[in-house]
Amino acid sequence: MRLEKIQDYLKKKGWEYTYVEEDGCGSIELMYRGVPYHIWEFEDNGWGAESNVRNGGKSEDFTESYEETIIDIMEHWQ
Repeated sequence: MRLEKIQDYLKKKGWEYTYVEEDGCGSIELMYRGVPYHIWEFEDNGWGAESNVRNGGKSEDFTESYEETIIDIMEHWQ
């Protein structure tokens, strides 16, 4: 299982999400206040994740400490 820290965070918050793993990379889809969000993990000379958690309409890549960074962004959602 991948993206364990993020999955633990989502479970703690009680937010529904779907998790899929393909080719050793984790993928999470969730809705928050009617906005669809994704967290798609990748391995390209190092691990990272593409996500739209900072801005629902725009994806960006997160690399170093990507799980912690994504969780920190979600902590500030209102």
